Amino acid sequence: MKNSLGTSVILTLFGESHGPEIGAVLDGLAPGIPVDEGFIAAQLARRRPQGRTDTARREPDAFRIVSGVFNGRTTGAPLCILIPNTDTRSADYEKNHGLARPSHADYAAHMKYAGYEDWRGGGHFSGRITAALVAAGAVALAALSAKGIRIATHILQCGEVRDKDFSEFPAELDLVNGKDFPVIRPVEVEMEAVILAARERSDSVGGIIQTAVSGLEAGLGEPWFDALDSVLARALFSIGGIKGIEFGSGFALAGMYGSQANDPFCLQDGQVRTRTNHSGGIQGGLSNGMPLVFNCAVKPTPSIAQPQQTVNFLTGEEAVLHLVGRHDPAIIRRICPVVSALTAIVLCDQLALRHGTDYLR
Repeated sequence: MKNSLGTSVILTLFGESHGPEIGAVLDGLAPGIPVDEGFIAAQLARRRPQGRTDTARREPDAFRIVSGVFNGRTTGAPLCILIPNTDTRSADYEKNHGLARPSHADYAAHMKYAGYEDWRGGGHFSGRITAALVAAGAVALAALSAKGIRIATHILQCGEVRDKDFSEFPAELDLVNGKDFPVIRPVEVEMEAVILAARERSDSVGGIIQTAVSGLEAGLGEPWFDALDSVLARALFSIGGIKGIEFGSGFALAGMYGSQANDPFCLQDGQVRTRTNHSGGIQGGLSNGMPLVFNCAVKPTPSIAQPQQTVNFLTGEEAVLHLVGRHDPAIIRRICPVVSALTAIVLCDQLALRHGTDYLR
């Protein structure tokens, strides 16, 4: 199984939704990077369920750092974080074992692993694993912040309710990172109403999230197959709920003329900048010194309480699935810190490749 990402700074994820623990290993970190366990806990809290708009599964995420940190700083050895699973209800899944949950990985995983996969709660394919990703990403976020690089993700759209795009850097990034419900304009009540309405219908809802990075140098990335947007897209598509990514103006560029889509260069305080940012901070696969901005399409949570047509792949019969268990009516809020964390890990890897591992110290 391919569960690792990166070349110089390497992330490995492990564990299952209903196993004893999940975890992450960050290998290749420079020695001497401060590790703030309070900040890790705060990032995990942003991902955790908070109310009626989230799942009833309540995991405390009492993580342990078991290697790679001594006296509050990285040692240079692999940094391993473990998070126990304490609120599992495997019986919720035993009744429907063999019934392929629509838009889940159940059937595909069964075919790939010949029936030996841990199917409880989605096993290794569960969104639960992203808690370990967030914990590891907190270390990367802090290392980048020390270099003046800020990352934030907010809910751009939920249902028909839309927030504004990032436009003030880094002020709006700091604003979003200080909120439990990450939006720029005061639209959280409207978005929560959309989510609760979906829950009342035993349904779910998706949306769009937007990520921005400020303070990133120009020239980061490699041409062609290791382009910065290519590497980011590969990483972000590994998150199960992400089904589309666009950088800058993205698909809207298809409806523009070149005179509208091009980003004219200018000088600002002696620095080369562009007057617009339709490219999203990446040109030719390299960062250009402008804020890196991209949007991700987040699908509706596939676990819903409505009867759904399916197949029992163990008996070879068609069936109707009546799903039980605890599920989010929307993952749009909880996925924001996950995307920021993974973005931070990718950027740490890219910076280490360009400047050497000790750059992050």
